[in-house]
Amino acid sequence: MTTGSTPLTDRVTTPFGAESTAAEVLEGIDLGGRRAVVTGASSGVGVETARALAAAGAEVTLAVRNTQAGEATAADITASTGNPRIHVAPLDLADLASVTAFTSGWQGPLHILINNAGVMYTPETRTPQGWELQFATNHLGHFTLATGLYPALAAAGGSRVVSLSSRGHQSGPVVFDDIHFDRRPYDKRLAYGQSKTANSLFAVEAHRRWTDDGITVNAVHPGAVLGTGLARHISQEELDAASSSVPYTFKDVRQGAATSVLTATWPALDGVGGRYFEDCNQAVRHEDGMVGGVCDHALDPEAAQRLWRVSVDMIG
Repeated sequence: MTTGSTPLTDRVTTPFGAESTAAEVLEGIDLGGRRAVVTGASSGVGVETARALAAAGAEVTLAVRNTQAGEATAADITASTGNPRIHVAPLDLADLASVTAFTSGWQGPLHILINNAGVMYTPETRTPQGWELQFATNHLGHFTLATGLYPALAAAGGSRVVSLSSRGHQSGPVVFDDIHFDRRPYDKRLAYGQSKTANSLFAVEAHRRWTDDGITVNAVHPGAVLGTGLARHISQEELDAASSSVPYTFKDVRQGAATSVLTATWPALDGVGGRYFEDCNQAVRHEDGMVGGVCDHALDPEAAQRLWRVSVDMIG
């Protein structure tokens, strides 16, 4: 493995790859005594992320909108791992009151925060504040959560935050002059891509601000994972077109959870942050014609600082 301070010139590599599972990444790692929060952990990749952490001994809180589904997931994780320290807490990322209630109610240190939940390609929808739903949920909700949990992360010492971005970030940067599509026509793909760029920029700036407090922050692309609730707003025709036109292999949920789990736990990544990972390795720079990689606009430190200021202003 190599590490360094320049995100794209000193690239981090690991023994794992696109087909690695979360369990394989965690083999030999003991998370006993550590506490984790996984958002959106009642379905899809979130469930397998939480399951892998629990299997390694962590105390895991499933932060979910549907607590009934969360309780069923918690029971399943306990049954499959033997770990009874699985908790469920309500969290609606589109409702800042819900996010604030979660952060206000948290007690004690927090070692791992995985911002896994998200929405994708939603029809044009506004929150009560007038914010576009994908940006509000994917970025602003998680921004409020992470900053609200900052004291708990700092108290843990050596904590990790994982921000789930996506290959969708390649569709464009954050359009600061019209984040919420007030003036331009709404485009569900551009809105999703902007929110995923924001997730990566959050990791860049949060790591810069928090690294001296022992908090490491990275962004990840989990991969294309079929059969999850994230794709509920994508038509079968769109899925078929994507499957036939894009030359990459779809992952199962165990593989989809691997990169999140790696950046949250792998010992060799201590202090290595502000980066974007995919397929269990730091991504290369995206170039025209490439399928993967990370675009420069998703790692731009000036845009990351601006986004932080704008986010603080929005949430008040």
